Amino acid sequence: MQRQRVIIRTIGVATAVALAATACGPQKTEPVASASSASSSPTAGTSPEASPSTDNKPGEASTSPSASASASPSASASSSPAVKAIMANGDETEQVRELQARLRQLKLMSVAPTGFYGSKTTAAVKSFQSKHGLNATGSVDEATWKKIEGASKKPTADELRPSTVNEVDAPDPRCMQGRVMCISKESRTLAWMIDGKVVSTMDVRFGSENTPTREGVFDVGWKAKEWTSTIYHTPMPYAMFFSGGQAVHYSADFAARGYNGASHGCVNVRDKGKLSALFDQVKVGDKVVVYW
Repeated sequence: MQRQRVIIRTIGVATAVALAATACGPQKTEPVASASSASSSPTAGTSPEASPSTDNKPGEASTSPSASASASPSASASSSPAVKAIMANGDETEQVRELQARLRQLKLMSVAPTGFYGSKTTAAVKSFQSKHGLNATGSVDEATWKKIEGASKKPTADELRPSTVNEVDAPDPRCMQGRVMCISKESRTLAWMIDGKVVSTMDVRFGSENTPTREGVFDVGWKAKEWTSTIYHTPMPYAMFFSGGQAVHYSADFAARGYNGASHGCVNVRDKGKLSALFDQVKVGDKVVVYW
């Protein structure tokens, strides 16, 4: 019986891989299965959707550092009662979003601004305070805020609400010439590049361990603004096919579930507006580079 189950499981995996070579669609996994899919990626972590953007907001994925950080405002308040914090751990305001954007300019934060003051913001503020001779409480008082304002510039609308949550990876050398969709599995981003310059970027999602997205250098073979998977019968808008049935395309599942799911090998994009603009620019024959 054990041998029979192994044979059945092996056949199932082989079938899934074969299907991925001809068409794509979101994998409808249960929570346990989706966790295993996420863990197959070196950058996925235990809660991949939460880790790049939430700053350990209560009610979402958190770790022990956030618990210790949440205690820091009260501790600093008791030690320095005369210093009033204007922003501190647990706050959620537009001013916090501006603070995070400014800290990102100063290379003290790598995540996109969320407006929530959590453990990552606390650590970044502490780092800034230590470097500028301020009391390193992790909370922002008037003196700290003035220093941060003086060391940075007023954030733009794109800096406050960037369309790409993940920080774009350094381009692969093969992306530096011509027209290229440069796709990094490590940073989970797609950079549209022309002659070595980044024109636009967007977050992407890949296939699972059993149906991986192929790596290498490819060309866009054909495009379809409206397309439906012939195997999984799921919509694949703005599909740009580069390796058999694998394509870059918009995924409503990715937009809804984030990294709690996976494709059957395609490169999923969750920003439909940005992908629509990219679809209009990409031509058949343009290069596609998928790399770690």
